[in-house]
Order: sequence, then C-alpha cells, then structure tokens
Amino acid sequence: MVSILGISAFYHDSAACLVVDGEIVAAAQEERFTRVKHDHNFPVHAARYCLSEAKLSADNLDYVGFYDKPLLKFDRLLETYLDYAPAGFSSFLKALPLWMKEKLWMPDLIRTELAKAGGEENERAAKKLGKKFEWKLLFGDHHESHAASAFYPSPFEEAAILTVDGVGEWATSSIGIGKGNELTLLKELRFPDSLGLLYSAFTYYTGFRINSGEYKVMGLAPYGEPRYVSLIKDRLLEVRDDGSLKMNHEYFSYSHGLRMTNGAFDKLFGGPPRKPESRITQKEMDLARSIQVITEEVMLKMTRYAYKETNMKKLCMAGGVALNCVANGRVLREVPFEDIWIQPAAGDAGGALGIALAIWHRYLDKPRVSPELAGSWQSSRVDKNNGLPAYSDSMKGSLLGPRHSADEIEDFLKSKQIPYTKYLREDLPGVIADLLAAGKIIGLHQGRMEFGPRALGARSIIGDPRSLEMQSVMNLKIKYRESFRPFAPSVLREQVADWFDLNSDSPYMLLVADVSETRRRKMTSQEEALWGIDKLKAKRSEIPAVTHVDYSARIQTVRRETNPLYWGIINAFKEKTGCPVIVNTSFNVRGEPIVCTPEDSYRCFMRTEMDFLILETCVLDKNVQPPFVDSINWRATFSRD
Repeated sequence: MVSILGISAFYHDSAACLVVDGEIVAAAQEERFTRVKHDHNFPVHAARYCLSEAKLSADNLDYVGFYDKPLLKFDRLLETYLDYAPAGFSSFLKALPLWMKEKLWMPDLIRTELAKAGGEENERAAKKLGKKFEWKLLFGDHHESHAASAFYPSPFEEAAILTVDGVGEWATSSIGIGKGNELTLLKELRFPDSLGLLYSAFTYYTGFRINSGEYKVMGLAPYGEPRYVSLIKDRLLEVRDDGSLKMNHEYFSYSHGLRMTNGAFDKLFGGPPRKPESRITQKEMDLARSIQVITEEVMLKMTRYAYKETNMKKLCMAGGVALNCVANGRVLREVPFEDIWIQPAAGDAGGALGIALAIWHRYLDKPRVSPELAGSWQSSRVDKNNGLPAYSDSMKGSLLGPRHSADEIEDFLKSKQIPYTKYLREDLPGVIADLLAAGKIIGLHQGRMEFGPRALGARSIIGDPRSLEMQSVMNLKIKYRESFRPFAPSVLREQVADWFDLNSDSPYMLLVADVSETRRRKMTSQEEALWGIDKLKAKRSEIPAVTHVDYSARIQTVRRETNPLYWGIINAFKEKTGCPVIVNTSFNVRGEPIVCTPEDSYRCFMRTEMDFLILETCVLDKNVQPPFVDSINWRATFSRD
C-alpha cells in the first residue's frame, strides 16, 4: 500500500488530500475546521482528518507532496521587486519576514506541522527527540498541480488541459495534454500578465475582496451593460488570438505594491475604488459586465487555441478562473470540444489533490485506468439503470470530507437537550419534499462534506424555486448577504434538458446555461424596462428563485448513484409539485465557511431564519427549539467577504 498526502497552503484556501494506491480517499479545506474563511495556514486539521479517514498516522505515509515550489516563487517575488525598485520596497518589507521565518524553510515547517496533525504524542516526539519521518517530501509546480487535478480524476483517457489563475511561481495560465498517466504542459503565460489578476483587479476596484469576491462580480455582471469593454481593450490590455494577454502595467500595482490598482486606473475609470459595503451603483454593475465580457472572450480564445494545438476532443480545466461558470458554459456551447470536465476544487485547494495524484502517476509511473477506457463513461453509451448517458469520474461526487454517523448526531442532540424527530431514511425524502412545497427553508447536513467551494447537497440550504420571494428571503434573512446574488438550481439529471438549455452532466455546479424558453414567463413592458437591481422584481420563469436576470442559471445536475438521498429529495419534490428542481445554496452565512460538523450546522440554523434542520435522519423544527443564546457577537467573528 502506497499512501500519499498532498498539501496546499500559505496563500489562500489551504487544503489536504490523501491518495492511497491511486484512489482519492479524503480531501478537505482547512477553513472548514478552523472556521476562518479561506484559511491560508498549514492545514493541520484537514491533514489530521485525511489520516483518520484511512486510519493512518503521519508515520505511515510514504510520500508528502506540496503543491508548488516556494523557492521558485521567492525568485519571482525577488526579481519583480528589483525590477520595480524602489516602488516595490514597502511591499517587499512586508513580505520578507514571512519568507525568512517560514516559507524558505518549508521542509522543516511541513515536518513540524504534520507532527501536530499526527497528534500530541507525535508532536512531542518531533519537537523533543528531533524525530525524522520516513516519508519522502516532494514539491510540484503550481500549474502542473492544477493540471494534474484537472486531468487525472477526469473521465477521459486523453484530453487537452487548460489551467488559468492569478499566478503560481511564474505561470498564470498553461495549456497541456494528458494521455493515460502522462501529463505534458506545452505553453504558458507568465507573470505579470494574468487573466486571474486582471479579474481580481476589477474585483478590488468594485469594492469586493480579492480571492473571495470574484464570484460576486460574476453575479453582478448581468445587471450592467458592457460600457467599458472598449476602454479596457484600448488602455489596459491586448488580447491576442491565442488568448494570451499583454497588459499595460501603468494602471496596476499588484506587481510591486499593496493594492491591485493605482491612481492611473482610478483616473481612467472616473474615481477611486468603491468602498466595501457602500451602495452598489450602476457604474459597478457596468464594470462587472465589462470585465466578464473580456474574461469570456479570453477563455474562448484560449480554449479554441488549445483545441487547435492539441487535436484533442476533450478538455479538462482547473485554476481559480475555471470557477467562472458563465465562461465555462460558453466554452461548452461554442468551442468544438466534444466534452469538458472541470475540477470541482479548481482553486488552490485542488492543488493538494493534484500534487498527490501527480506523485502517484508521474513520479511513481503508476498506470491510470480512466472511466472512459474502463467503459464506465462513454458519450454514446447509455446507463441501463436510468437511460442516461453513462458518467463517471474519480472524484466521488467531490464528497470527500468528514461524515457523522446517526449515533454521533443523536448523541450530540441528546447531550444538548435539543428536540428532534427521527425518521426512517426511506421516508425522509417525502418529509423534506412536503416541507419544501410548504415554503420552508431547510438546512441539509447529510453524508460526507463537499471538497471545493460549492455545496452539492451534503452541506446545503435548500428551498422551493417556484417562489418569487425565495431569493430575497434567503439572501437577506438566511445568508445575510447582498440581494443581487443569484442562487443555483439542483435538478434531476434525467430532466435537466426539459428545464434548461443543457443536456449534459454538470455535477459540480460549474456550468451556466439559460432557463428553457418553454419555462420562461412573458414579461410586461414595465418589467422589460426595469434597470439595475430593480430587475430582481420581475418574475422571469416558472422557477424565479434560480433564474438570474439574464435568464441564466448555475446548474447542478444530480444523479441517484452519486448522492442517493439528495436525488430522492428532488425526485419526491417533483412527484409532489411537478418540478424536478430545488434551490441549493451553501450552508453558511456570509463570511463563514460552509459548515462541517453537526454543531456548526445547529449554530447556523439557530442564528438564522431557517425553518428546519436535517441532521442525517433527525429533523429539527425551529418552532420547538429552546432559546439559543450566543456567548459572542458571532457576526463580528466572520469577516466580510
């Protein structure tokens, strides 16, 4: 048995992943355990969980992989600061202590931190006895880790690979090929030219937090007009035919300063960045629309170039920009690839998974039997159990995190004297469907926690999509976030084409498609004339709670074999209402990581206006719960995202 622990850390979204004999056994982000959103610290808790899932200790590991090369990244930082001297001096002074204290001594740091993950006895042994672990430590290239996370778990035997993010060591995007267990990167775009950093610059300028608020910009875009596209192309960047960028760095400060943009950028767009939490104006909506248009153009050009250069029929994607599901939907529809697969933990967290799989397949040269080659995935093959095109990847639905048994949950509820009603598992879908149809908002905690930024039915808040009020109620009274932000539909895979302009799998909520014309409602002239945020007031379809103002939806398709209980809930709702769609949003409030434990779920349930909580087979009614008193000002503990 060969056990490999992959680690990503020290930038944002730290994570750990355990691969045993080529199988992904466990993966989780550190934030879920520490309750610090986008936690960048070494993933001690996530690593401890991964080891416990396989009943291993740190001593049992054969290999530990780190997702990038710190010395090469330090080389880039040092060279960049020297190029911009003396302008980058203040940023250099801020960064240097952390590098000198920790990042340049990464092997020692990893050994010390993994000793902590192994438990108190292991930690004491490492500190007092200078214990040396027997496992071998390997470092991967940042974009190779992304590429490995995209290709190796995919359904495909061979595929083109595209990775796009802010920056790794030097690369900001790459194009490659995967065949069997081989992975080759062919071309890269290098820092400081970066689509990810360009998008983050506009995220910062529109008043949202970088590495966190980019999805808000994507959600805000349909409210605006692309008024600034020509200005961006004329002054900020050149977009080449292959999708590569040449940026005008007179307008940006991220290379050497402590801000993304500078005074020249402010002057170009008519003022300073929007202050966080201030009113969003039409200007921010138009900026969001404009940078989204640019991003989609670049992604289309990159993927068309990859198609031409690689001669591959399939495409795999990863990197933070691969979470831009609007662009992904256009790639699926408009580029000649037969199919695409996107790593659900596409950002830095997925690098932990990528380096672990890269060690198994590339370093150890272990064979890879793809679902496509094994016959469990094939575009033309039909699954005899449900009549659908067969589908399989090795991510296990991205349900790779901790789970809690029914006994553990009941022990928790009884210890806190929390009232609940227990149901047989086979009766639960019908019970939940009745509550949804009655307009109730439900927190759903069941099975293994999701790996990646999306809730996929294991740690989700769900509701009735037919309600016009559901979006605003869930945003303002449950999530405590901006009213403009859309919610995603979870839909039975069997019926996705009846409700959306999509007839393929989207299991990880990473593709956007329009609501079908047959499900839309004809708008009045007054509704058509609505502008900006007022567009929310119009009912656009039979499922208004998940229909964005441009008729789009970020779709999650659900198969019975991947998540039986979640599929059963949606199917029971369909049998009761005729609608095979429910609202799905992550189980958390704004600024909080998605819940992990039953305790996390109960706290979130009681702090919000959710109506019911499902903890496996236990159903909790808010109306009969005892008074809940927080010992802290919990809203102050979660930073604004």
